[in-house]
Amino acid sequence: MYRQGDVLVVPIDAAELPQNLVAAPRDHRNRMVLARGEATGHAHVVTGERVSMLCPADEPGRFYLLIEGYGRLGHEEHGPIALSPGAYRVLHQREYVPGAVRPVAD
Repeated sequence: MYRQGDVLVVPIDAAELPQNLVAAPRDHRNRMVLARGEATGHAHVVTGERVSMLCPADEPGRFYLLIEGYGRLGHEEHGPIALSPGAYRVLHQREYVPGAVRPVAD
């Protein structure tokens, strides 16, 4: 399991990948962005060789990664994290504040 700021990348068995996955949309710079900081605009970006960022066709914000070569998770304010080959589910961390649960702001 890997954590970078408010992004959690959890290894899963490839058989757990949903069947209806499509290539996830990339940003205007053609980057695979897992999350963008609300306050700074910095981004958690996946790079590497033979890396796919996938999402269910009807949920473009729910991400999975399939890394068949090597991967790296980068962010301007955090050290890079090497990702081993395999399948991953991407989760956005949440925090409790009195009366609500909200996404963690980066």
